[in-house]
Amino acid sequence: MIVDLPDTSTQEVSKKLVRMRSRGGEITIGRVLTLIIDVAPGDEAEAAVAASNDASREHPCRVIVVTRGDRRHKSKLDAQIRVGGDAGASEVVVLAMEGKLADHAHAVVTPFLLPDTPVVTWWPGDAPDKPAQDRLGSLATRRITDARAAAKPADFLESRRKGYSTGDTDLAWSSITPWRAMLASAMDRPPHTKVTSALVQGPADNPGIDLFGGWLHKELKVPVTRTTGDWAIVLTRSDGELEMTVDSQGGVLRSTGHPDGRAPFQRRTTAECLAEELRRLEGDEIYHQALLGLSGLKREK
Repeated sequence: MIVDLPDTSTQEVSKKLVRMRSRGGEITIGRVLTLIIDVAPGDEAEAAVAASNDASREHPCRVIVVTRGDRRHKSKLDAQIRVGGDAGASEVVVLAMEGKLADHAHAVVTPFLLPDTPVVTWWPGDAPDKPAQDRLGSLATRRITDARAAAKPADFLESRRKGYSTGDTDLAWSSITPWRAMLASAMDRPPHTKVTSALVQGPADNPGIDLFGGWLHKELKVPVTRTTGDWAIVLTRSDGELEMTVDSQGGVLRSTGHPDGRAPFQRRTTAECLAEELRRLEGDEIYHQALLGLSGLKREK
């Protein structure tokens, strides 16, 4: 069910939300968090809502979508409420603000936060340099950005590094979780000879590759070279190489003295990455270390 409330107020939206839940027999018990999505209006907002609906099947939540219109217009709040099949396992409140009201989104959002539950803020597109100091970010214990959507991913990650606060994370980081797990598993196999250097290779605009390199640099404390080309991770050891690549069937692992290994996974969707990030609401120190490790990458074309 979708209900539009043009030129309305937060009080009217709250009343309507309560009536819709009562009529449909839905209650907020079981909602484990509030997810605020700060997004540009249009297709980007719909894509973000679709991803949150999919993720909500694992994390039932209230989703509050914030869009901002022209600040030169008269202040106005248009709202839309989605429940049932149009909202996955969540309830979605879309708040479109125009005029000076758009500068006070945090105040408009606050009445819709579920009591006694964590708050997560997600920027699917443009994000503030310091998410924790943003007004919507300050409401949250977990703040999610997405370097994959940036025009210049390397610059975007550099902003994340400089503006990092505990609780920050990025979907480019969760997008490489299966690959990091595969490599870590391979490192557990003997012989356990020391890694002397590493190479990470992938498209120039893939921030996950950069974060992978930063992670390796910090964890292994070895020189890491970042190059452009087909997706590949190569660790050089004194007795050979450990190489991880991708083909049409998933990940391929080659290691000197071992048979090839395979893992049947593909590129993760935004919904899958978001669901992973919502599983943990505390700080992610490993992500922070990966950001810090970016400064140690040697970049080659």
